[in-house]
Amino acid sequence: MYLDLLATLENSWLGHVGRHSAWLYMATNLLHVLGAAFVVGGIAVFDLKVLAERGKHAWQVGRYAIPLAATGLALQIPTGLLLLAVEARALGVNSAFYLKLAFIALGLTNVALFHARFGSALKAGALPPEARAYALVSLIAWIVALLAGRMIAYL
Repeated sequence: MYLDLLATLENSWLGHVGRHSAWLYMATNLLHVLGAAFVVGGIAVFDLKVLAERGKHAWQVGRYAIPLAATGLALQIPTGLLLLAVEARALGVNSAFYLKLAFIALGLTNVALFHARFGSALKAGALPPEARAYALVSLIAWIVALLAGRMIAYL
């Protein structure tokens, strides 16, 4: 049933347009990579600030890095959907694709938990020591998601 759903997506107008327009596919791929750079770059800078300075003044970086990462995610979602539609059946059996999705889910869950738990402390300018564990999980999750995304082409 799951593979049937992927076949339906691949055979949809979205999959058709993505496969038959070299310019659209190229632009979509470029925007997806740019989105990944924004997500991982923004999050990495913030996480490293939290780790290196134990959260002191993390908001000085976060107020720029967090919107950059959110912009990257906003690019990644629609472009990822189009890239999935182009070859949904092949991705449906690709272990690297599932690894990427799992680490994206971990990263997003970690972001939500971090902001729920430490959001007010972040804006106040001092994070508790526990925030460093979240920053480390975040850094690892997003880097592994990026690596898994690159592995898709090779598996």
